[in-house]
Amino acid sequence: MNQSDLDRTNALLDFIERSPVSFAAVQEAKSLLEAKGFSRLHFQAEWNLVPGGRYYVTRNGSSLIAFIVPENPQPGFMIAASHSDSPCFKLKTESEVIMFDRYLKLNTEGYGGMIVSSWFDRPLSLAGRAIVKNGSAFETRIVTFDRDLCLIPNVCIHFNREINNGYKYNKAVDSLPLVSNSKEPGQIKALVASELGVEPDAIVSMDLFVINRTRGSVFGADNAFFCAPRIDDLQCAYTTLAALLEANQPKAIPVYALFDNEEVGSETKQGAASTFLFDVLTRVSAHYECTLSELLPSSLMLSCDNGHALHPNHPELSDAKNAPHLNGGVVIKHNANQRYATDALSEALFAEICLRADVPVQHFSNRSDIAGGGTLGSISNTRVSLKTVDIGLAQLAMHSAVETGGVKDTDYMIRAAKAFYESALTVSDDGAIVLE
Repeated sequence: MNQSDLDRTNALLDFIERSPVSFAAVQEAKSLLEAKGFSRLHFQAEWNLVPGGRYYVTRNGSSLIAFIVPENPQPGFMIAASHSDSPCFKLKTESEVIMFDRYLKLNTEGYGGMIVSSWFDRPLSLAGRAIVKNGSAFETRIVTFDRDLCLIPNVCIHFNREINNGYKYNKAVDSLPLVSNSKEPGQIKALVASELGVEPDAIVSMDLFVINRTRGSVFGADNAFFCAPRIDDLQCAYTTLAALLEANQPKAIPVYALFDNEEVGSETKQGAASTFLFDVLTRVSAHYECTLSELLPSSLMLSCDNGHALHPNHPELSDAKNAPHLNGGVVIKHNANQRYATDALSEALFAEICLRADVPVQHFSNRSDIAGGGTLGSISNTRVSLKTVDIGLAQLAMHSAVETGGVKDTDYMIRAAKAFYESALTVSDDGAIVLE
């Protein structure tokens, strides 16, 4: 494995470690954008966009859209969209449960479709946001505990002899984390207040999640693989952001979109089913004194969310012909029922971009008798209708607490997305598409 691939993947692992929840992922993206000259916009204020300007805007602190205003762009947007959230456990409002008058455990519920067993017997912590009342103002504070804070203990095999023969986990019973040997109430709020440097009474509400503290690492005799929490979908979130920051002289208007809540269906004010993308593109279109509908025919979206690699222990679970491999290149995802938005035209356009960038392409379809998941492409299209191709990178153990990917694929996606951002589409009167 060459050093460039390793460097790219190690930078990804740093991004993942600093992004334990969607709020932190957006904070990290903001830091990287601002370091490259991007300025923050606000929906409640006027947008004074200037040629050559670089901008971003957030919603709910957990979704972000960034874009560049080229000097003389060709009409159209080149949009790469990914998501900031991952399956985990969320603390309920009344989150503390005292057991046996001596233990404190956390009252949680599942967020998204996780592999529950993968969360047991490993160091965990908490991250999220707190709403702090400061006079008459309600302020959002991001909090991440950089230490091992809790753990979900397994039941020993002596008490559950059938655990290796299959076990149905009950999230209301089996997966509640142990956090303290004290029966005193109010410990979680006190910990958050101490971390933020405020009084506990100043905290009026919180969105806190249990996070996996495992540090990502490269492994394999040839350093070909890496494992980390939240590869789905922070690998796509990072690589498409890195590509935007490296893009040179874009021909159209490049847009980076990072949505929250994909793992629970996207139907939130900050999800892909919201008006967030529509609102941003409409205001950018106004800068060019045209309507959004005039720009969309010459636009293309990459819906970026990782796909399932052919499993070395269970090849029978994959389609015989459409199953990608780790380190095999960018994956184009297909589904006859439009769970993925790819069609022949969008596939052809993106495949040509990858060819020009010397990036290999793979294809994924589920076995026809196994139902697969969806992602944000088709959902987003119900709000902003444009040519869309669903892509991602091959990985193993999707939705596990620790997932596995290929080291070379990180660089493949950055190169493909960079070439995408630097491209443009034109549409002739007879409907033919020219890729520039």
